[in-house]
Amino acid sequence: MKKNLVIVESPAKAKTLEKFLGAEYTVTASGGHIRDLPRTNIGINIEKDFEPRYKVIKGKEKAVKALAAAAKKAKMVYLAPDPDREGEAIAWHLAAVLGVADAKIKRVEFNEITKNAVLHAIENPREIDMKRVDAQQARRILDRIVGYKLSPLLWKKIRKGLSGGRVQSVAVRLICEREELIKKFIPLEYWSIEADLSTDGDKTFTSKLFSKDGEKIVIPNKETSDNILNELSGKDFVISKIVKKEQKRNPSAPFTTSTLQQESYRKLGYSTKKTMVIAQQLYEGIQLEEGTTTGLISYMRTDSTRVAKEAQDAARALIERDFGPNYVTKEPRVYKAKKEAQDAHEAIRPTYFDKKPSDIAASLTPDQLKLYTLIWNRFIASQMESAILDQTSVDISAGGYLFRANGSIIKFNGFIAVYTEGRDEGDEEEKEGILPEMSENQKLELKKITPNQHFTQPPPRYTEASLVKELEQKGIGRPSTYSPIIGTVQDRGYVEKEGKALKPTELGVTVNEQLVKHFPVILDVEFTANMEDKLDQILEGNVDWVTVLKEFYGPFEKSLKEAETGMEKIKKEIMTTEVCEKCGQLMMIRSGRFGDFMACSAYPKCKNTKPLPGSKEAEEVKEVCDKCGKPMVMKRSRFGSFLACSGYPECKNIKSVLK
Repeated sequence: MKKNLVIVESPAKAKTLEKFLGAEYTVTASGGHIRDLPRTNIGINIEKDFEPRYKVIKGKEKAVKALAAAAKKAKMVYLAPDPDREGEAIAWHLAAVLGVADAKIKRVEFNEITKNAVLHAIENPREIDMKRVDAQQARRILDRIVGYKLSPLLWKKIRKGLSGGRVQSVAVRLICEREELIKKFIPLEYWSIEADLSTDGDKTFTSKLFSKDGEKIVIPNKETSDNILNELSGKDFVISKIVKKEQKRNPSAPFTTSTLQQESYRKLGYSTKKTMVIAQQLYEGIQLEEGTTTGLISYMRTDSTRVAKEAQDAARALIERDFGPNYVTKEPRVYKAKKEAQDAHEAIRPTYFDKKPSDIAASLTPDQLKLYTLIWNRFIASQMESAILDQTSVDISAGGYLFRANGSIIKFNGFIAVYTEGRDEGDEEEKEGILPEMSENQKLELKKITPNQHFTQPPPRYTEASLVKELEQKGIGRPSTYSPIIGTVQDRGYVEKEGKALKPTELGVTVNEQLVKHFPVILDVEFTANMEDKLDQILEGNVDWVTVLKEFYGPFEKSLKEAETGMEKIKKEIMTTEVCEKCGQLMMIRSGRFGDFMACSAYPKCKNTKPLPGSKEAEEVKEVCDKCGKPMVMKRSRFGSFLACSGYPECKNIKSVLK
């Protein structure tokens, strides 16, 4: 009897699905994309409505052949890549190469890899959604056009091996503009005055100078601070007003892709890439101690905070059982979606509420356990009752001056019993303590008065978390693109990390200046956000993808032609008096992706290169080839520096450089 064939993206997911579907189904994996635009040329017929020329990805030929053979033998073919635009495109490409009738192919998708979700998807297949495919295709073609057209210009004008990107270059612009603000920032001095006061000589609390004669006070310098201290000398500190109010604090919404990346970075120190790799593992399935491979979280690329009723009910039952009925809201919490959210999938949440992090810890790596715990706690907290705080504000008069102290007591911890959201660097948080019992008109004892000098601070550099937050707020990129954007700008050498902060390199600043100057529209933040909206409109069927590409390409082509002649050449090529030991021609100083180096002026006939004299790389070359005895020289590749024998091509010995 013929079996049904199910094709997913990854072998891990295939393994998880096999246990759900039984003997009538064969599950196999495509290994991600199987077709793409060619690497050797632009692969787009711009004159013919941007027609793409897709090719099977190099190295995937055998896999495609095996998939096609399996599809021909199958009763039905169910295409089950990830439930997003990229997954839809993979399904479409698979349908194009399998060589079977369209009637034999169905698309299935599931937001979580559970038995119910998978069986429901198989029982309710659909056709491939061409609106999703067109939206993905338009993005891919846009990015290929920009990258393929900009890169040769940057090679010619700045440095060989550079590349530009439609969205990544805008991210570099944000990082460069933040750096410029930091450099131009002039710190301003200001002072604060704090008074430590006591109600009965024992219980002390801190208050802060707030106003004078009803006007909020600003203390610009030490002289003003000293004058205030003199005026306060000998004054009585008397409570003039006490305001107590009950305040509710609500939990954060369950995770979207961007909030998961931000919080994972803040609380766990994980990069966006590491977060998404681990989340993918949790989604596709982990082998638990009982021997089953189980998908532990719902799909991790989403901008939605929507939650299925079944998940809400399960979470609420768990909360009532583990924390008590007071911790459960009367009605399930529903979180308002952001205006630009696609809402195609649920929020990121656990799939099995009988699998607490502590219960399955032995089956998870330390990193998987930390991220799963973060997702679990955030989701459970999102369905819990609000925390209730008693907040107290105390105004204390001293002459014409007014000091203020704030304090709070947690009356009911609610969701705080499980989870509180982290903060980004630079976010201000009002510190509050617990205040003693006090009454109006009560005289207080001054224990100590302290003047404090401060300076205004520049805006902090972006971290991965704060950059993701900024990209999302400005409408740049989508859930699936945040991590690749951050990875790409670092891989290209435009941005580097200084501690946790993202800092533009000299190369990044140079490239950004030229692109902003000559491609102001393409590098405009608002333009990029509007382009994302147009891609979303393609998805919704409101606009044709070819029309979007035509509207983009005309102005871009014009800017490109103007930049060919208008962009200044800042590529470094300086002739030296040093002679090439291989061919006798003079050596030149040239710029490459990894910095300046010496290269033979007879290139491409002679490809001899070596580090600049006196450079760190030159100092590191202090050894001879262990195969032929000739000196080793420092070389560079896209993966970094390495040692190579100077006797190449006769001797091809290479060695890694240990850092």
